[in-house]
Order: sequence, then C-alpha cells, then structure tokens
Amino acid sequence: MHPPKIQTFDVPAGVNIDNKGLRREVAEYRETPFGLYMSRAIVGRASAHWIESWLLPDLGICVSDWSWNPGHHRDQDFYLDIALIEPAPGGVWRLTDLYLDVVVGNGRWSRVLDVDEFVEAVGAGLIDAAAAEYAMHRTHETVAALAAHGHDLDAWLVTEGIALTWSGAPGSGIRPAG
Repeated sequence: MHPPKIQTFDVPAGVNIDNKGLRREVAEYRETPFGLYMSRAIVGRASAHWIESWLLPDLGICVSDWSWNPGHHRDQDFYLDIALIEPAPGGVWRLTDLYLDVVVGNGRWSRVLDVDEFVEAVGAGLIDAAAAEYAMHRTHETVAALAAHGHDLDAWLVTEGIALTWSGAPGSGIRPAG
C-alpha cells in the first residue's frame, strides 16, 4: 500500500512535480476562476503520450483526458481523481489524490474505481477520517451529478458555472481549443 500521491503544479516554473519528485515540463498552464488547466507530454509510459488535466478545487476533482498510443486506447472519455486540491499564493497548486477515481464514458456511463485501494489506505491509517469522509462525499456527489446529467461531464459542469476547454495533444488534431 502506498501513501497518498501528492503532485505539485508550479505555474511560474512551468512544471508538474509528481509524487516521486520527478519534474515534468508543462506545455500549457491556464488559470481560471474555477480551476487550473495543465497540458503536458507523458514520459516513460507505453500506453499514452499526452495528458490534459483540469484541477477543480471546489468540486474536489481533477479531470484528465489522455491521448493514447496506438493499440492502447481505452473505452473512457475522462478520468476523474477524487482529490484535495489546494491553490496557493504564487501560482503553486498541490493535489493530494484520495485513491478513489471516477471514469466517464461521456453520455454513456460512469463508474467508481479503486475502492479497494481506498479501503486499504483508510485501514492502514494513510488518510485520516476527515479526508476519508471528504473523499466519500465527493465521490458520491460526483457520481450522482453525472448520472443526473446523463453521464455527460460537460452538461453537469456547466450547471456549476464551469466550461472546460482543451488544447489537445500537439499534432493530434483531435480536440480543438474551446
């Protein structure tokens, strides 16, 4: 069992620092009143080559869209990490992953993943009762909101005053901005 994964999103330095301390150059950061957008290459992973993420602190989720390599496509449109997200003065954001994830097949389904990891982490004392309760509430509220909006992430988020825009992986031509 691993402790919670903590990432740092250092906007001024243009880097994303993962839980192992690896610094990844970020192609684009964009701060908005509702969150932080990040777009960067994925290094050392055979399955995907690019990730775009939106950190949405008020909802306690990080929404990610992966650009898969040939032969590794997954039947999912968005991956939502349930997390504590702390924007800090000076443009440095911190995300603590709370183990639970929601995968969305946009307009078709949504499902919760990693419940076993969450239960094990709580049992091992890796997250305290307050963080565990927060994670459970955020997960239930997220799944309920997605279901109420036909499992359409954008349809739900617009009711929260959030409109996500994506730049797409360079050269992909798959998803234009806006």
